[in-house]
Amino acid sequence: MKKEKKSQIIEDLTALIKENPNFYITDIEGLNAVQTAKLRRTCFKQQIKLLVVKNTLFSKALEKSEIEEPKRFEPLMKGSSAIMFTTVPNAPAKVIKSFSAADGKGKPALKGALVQDCAYIGAENLDALYNIKSKNELIGDIISLLQSPVKNVISALQSQGGGKIAGIVKTLEEKK
Repeated sequence: MKKEKKSQIIEDLTALIKENPNFYITDIEGLNAVQTAKLRRTCFKQQIKLLVVKNTLFSKALEKSEIEEPKRFEPLMKGSSAIMFTTVPNAPAKVIKSFSAADGKGKPALKGALVQDCAYIGAENLDALYNIKSKNELIGDIISLLQSPVKNVISALQSQGGGKIAGIVKTLEEKK
C-alpha cells in the first residue's frame, strides 16, 4: 500500500474517532462470510459502523486523535481487529453479547473499548459495558424519578374519595 493511501486511511480513522466518541475493538477472526455479513447487517441496523482495519494504521490514528493514553490500546492491536464506532455507548456491547451467544464460537470477542472517555480493556468488561445506559435511557430514568413523588401525592389525595382535595381547596378559599 502506498504511503499516500495509508495517510488517507489514518486521517479517515482519526475523523471517525472524533465524530464517534465511543468505539469497541473486537476480534472477529474465525467468522465465515455469511456470519460476517450478518454481523455487518446487525451493526448497520443499530447505527454502528463496523470496520476491519490494519492494527498499525488504527494505532497511528489513535495517536493523532485527542484521546487520553492511546498507548493503553496497543497491547490489544494484535491479530485480526474490527472496530465498532458508535454514538450510543452500549449498542456494540449488546450486539457482541447477542451475536456471540447465537454464534456459539464466542465471536465477535471484545478486546477493549473506549466509552464515554473511559478505557475498558479485556473481554471481562463486556457485562459492564452492556449495562451502561444511553443518554435517552438516563433521561427516561430521571423523568420517572421526578414523576414518582407527584404520582404518590395525587394517589394519596384521591384514595379518600376526593375528600382531602375538597378539604384542601376549602381551606385555601377560607384563607383568602
